[in-house]
Amino acid sequence: MEFKISCLLFIRNSKNQFLLLKRNKSPNKGSWSPPGGKLDMNAGESPFECAKREALEETGLVLADSDLSLFGYVSEKGYENACHWLMFLFDCKKIISETPKAFEEGYFGFFDRADIENLKIPDSDHLLVWPFFDSRSQGFWGVRADCTDPSKTKIKIESNPQ
Repeated sequence: MEFKISCLLFIRNSKNQFLLLKRNKSPNKGSWSPPGGKLDMNAGESPFECAKREALEETGLVLADSDLSLFGYVSEKGYENACHWLMFLFDCKKIISETPKAFEEGYFGFFDRADIENLKIPDSDHLLVWPFFDSRSQGFWGVRADCTDPSKTKIKIESNPQ
């Protein structure tokens, strides 16, 4: 299977609501996800460079490295039995003031953290993304998941801030 490297951005507005994208494309078509995207590996792009580029392309938000806090990674083996993913998770310190415009990948909305649990989000995000975002103040997280059987995702914490 192909191996893809990406970043996810946890961007908030002044009401501390999260910016999520309702995806028009795979992966996670029809689900709400944090903005982000794949690294341009042909250009040798770093995860920070990717996060800044994706923020600008998708939301219009101009970020510096200091606007981002890398709080973990998630390695997913066999996601949707289509590919493997390595996702870098970034908390964005810069506030966004307006809802970005819709584009070919989908449209945006702001949501309170409690409401996200009731949205249509990827099943794996309930296990592999949001719990570690909620625990980011504890330090850096590394998570490995075997998703080859979606009914029994196996999770291993590789780096635990304890």
